[in-house]
Amino acid sequence: MSEVGFGAWVVGTDWWGDRTREDAIGMIQHAVDQGITFFDTGDVYGHGDSEELVGEALADVREEVTVGTKVGYDFYNNPQAGHGELPKRMDGEWIETALDRSLDRLDMEYVDLLMLHNANVGEVDEDVLETLDELREQGKVEAIGWALGPSIGWLAETEAAVENEFDVVQLVYNLFEQVPGQHLIDAIREHDAATSVIPRVPHSSGLLNEQVTPETELEEGDHRAYRPDEWYETGWEKVDAVRFLEEAPDGGKRTMGQAAIQWLLAHDEVASVTPTFRTTADIDEWAAAPETPALSDEEFERVAALSEKNFGIDRDDGMDALRSSVGGEDLAGTGKQPAGD
Repeated sequence: MSEVGFGAWVVGTDWWGDRTREDAIGMIQHAVDQGITFFDTGDVYGHGDSEELVGEALADVREEVTVGTKVGYDFYNNPQAGHGELPKRMDGEWIETALDRSLDRLDMEYVDLLMLHNANVGEVDEDVLETLDELREQGKVEAIGWALGPSIGWLAETEAAVENEFDVVQLVYNLFEQVPGQHLIDAIREHDAATSVIPRVPHSSGLLNEQVTPETELEEGDHRAYRPDEWYETGWEKVDAVRFLEEAPDGGKRTMGQAAIQWLLAHDEVASVTPTFRTTADIDEWAAAPETPALSDEEFERVAALSEKNFGIDRDDGMDALRSSVGGEDLAGTGKQPAGD
């Protein structure tokens, strides 16, 4: 897969702005033209609309790309209430049924990657694991993954994914939000595991690509508006602290958005980074990130030192809590509080 992938949650929904069907297909095909070969969708995005768009857009290049989807939410029997989380279903029978419906919408015989969408550690039992193995044996799935969210993530799930030899874990991971991504990477290294990491929200919801600035007024319905004001205010100060990343030691240039992707790619475990492309200009800039200078050891260590001190900020950013499915036991030592079960 390409080091920069296309997060297809942006098409088929209106959470990141409205676009026509033709515009959505055009964005996906433009991404292919820019060298992107990994496309990540999910059955719940637009209640199937995203998968249909991805399938149609990639029909002529199916064997040249890597396609992943996610299952686990029962949107078939439950209405969507704004941006709220739908009821989940993670039993083996449902996973197989949901995948078959996804394949129909994608008009594909298999997906390269099937991820469990926001599963709690207690939901991934032997029935689920056996079903995933069977789907691989049937040729419907090449690899299996675990997508964490919807808040910043869970730590118990990262450990379970590594211990159960999942091929991929996708989670929120970026320069400013390093938990639980670093926890996952530590677990991979400790177990000498082959699990790959796919970071999402690499630009920290508009901060690191500088699409949300003090002058920005987020429109009603924009998914980024769900972050607290304090979080953005401290975030702008953090951006200033890492501004040095725009110019590489050898004099090469990177935009802040490209530097944020290069920081993630500096981790060997990261297979592909999935930013939220809102325009073709975003695709042009971020797809080119791997061609910019890689971070030097000195730059990487400087970021680590800043992160250790919270980038020099000593006030609450309104985001001290992390999602925990085990009552907060997995957050000990992280400095974070449980946001709820």
